[in-house]
Amino acid sequence: MATAGDVGAQSRANYDEAKVGPYTLPDPLRTAEGREVTSAELWAKTRRPELLRLFETHVYGKTPKPEAPLPVVYEVVSENPDALGGKAVRREVTIRFGEGPDAPHIDLLVFLPKDASKDKPAAAFLGLNFDGNHSVSHDPDVRLPTSWMREGQGKAVVDHRATEGGRGGTADRWCVEKVVGRGYAVATACYNDIDPDFDDGFQNGVHPLFYRPGQTRPDADQWGSIGAWAWGLSRALDYLETTPEVDARRVAVLGHSRLGKTSLWAGAQDQRFAMVISNNSGEGGASLARRNFGETVADLNRNFPHWFCGNYKQYSDDVDGLPVDQHQLIALIAPRPVLVSSAEEDRWADPRGEFLAAQGADPVYRLLGTDGLLLSEWPAATEDSLSKGTIGYRHRPGKHDVTPSDWDAFLDFADVHLTPR
Repeated sequence: MATAGDVGAQSRANYDEAKVGPYTLPDPLRTAEGREVTSAELWAKTRRPELLRLFETHVYGKTPKPEAPLPVVYEVVSENPDALGGKAVRREVTIRFGEGPDAPHIDLLVFLPKDASKDKPAAAFLGLNFDGNHSVSHDPDVRLPTSWMREGQGKAVVDHRATEGGRGGTADRWCVEKVVGRGYAVATACYNDIDPDFDDGFQNGVHPLFYRPGQTRPDADQWGSIGAWAWGLSRALDYLETTPEVDARRVAVLGHSRLGKTSLWAGAQDQRFAMVISNNSGEGGASLARRNFGETVADLNRNFPHWFCGNYKQYSDDVDGLPVDQHQLIALIAPRPVLVSSAEEDRWADPRGEFLAAQGADPVYRLLGTDGLLLSEWPAATEDSLSKGTIGYRHRPGKHDVTPSDWDAFLDFADVHLTPR
């Protein structure tokens, strides 16, 4: 999702495959000491923890522990048992962290199939939204968010707040009625609740809850905004684990663009997520960093210095020195199913690089006994594109967006991989 800060970088980006140049990917099945990983046990005990530490230290940052246990309160603030024309139960829940009315909180919006119950819990899709919960549905009773909001796709406006004019504005990106009609629950929250998406030195959002006495911003190896957003997704999953109508063992975490990066990092860290969906996540998400195509690490650090940890900035001009690449991030999700979804015209996100990262994760998935990626070549872009292996891949025509046909693919993939346990 390009913003005003990226426009110049996009015009200067390389979009010529002949100019990508040679690169060597770090082996997901070889430890830092050079030991080959030949068993699922060695992957789980040695290589997976090692890769997770490398991504924490050099890319997304470690999630710090608070000085004292963080109080968490769940408050159901509204419920409609006849939402979506009687097809769903709509519930709004505030998840509050810390003490007092000004404590950071997440407003979670949940739509449940009408027949979901303790005896018949539904699988669920959980993801963050960009424009507020009121934007994902035309439901007139969903509350307006109170958090800071972006002003469209332009430069950050710190005092912008949501208005009624945005109600239902991204409904086509969420297809709530379609999802509920297929028997799945939908849960979403605005990512700005967790950390407003502008660089203020990490003084807002949840970061200050975790500062040591005297600390004023995260250390170089501690989390940026993507790390905080991923943490928020796990806290939403905590709530869903208390919801009888949801089968928390069958929750898919999904995201688009920067929130696709977030869903991958959330799924890599939190193995409770049963499935992960990355839509057009690009650089810093599903696309290989070492490919000189579209957005680069330097672009990310220049345009969005708050997204990643401080250590990531040292690789802006030395991407080959980065000890990991994004195929290893996808591998950290193994053996759980992951779907990487690309758009043909979204060259800034490097669709081929997203496919190659999925392909690079395949050896880990195979080692762990799955069918991995069922494609040997990057497929042509078609509207019904969907490879349904444990590493799924979709390449559709069109631009950087989430479309109703994307949701058809997400649901078809979930039908295969989120079967009841």
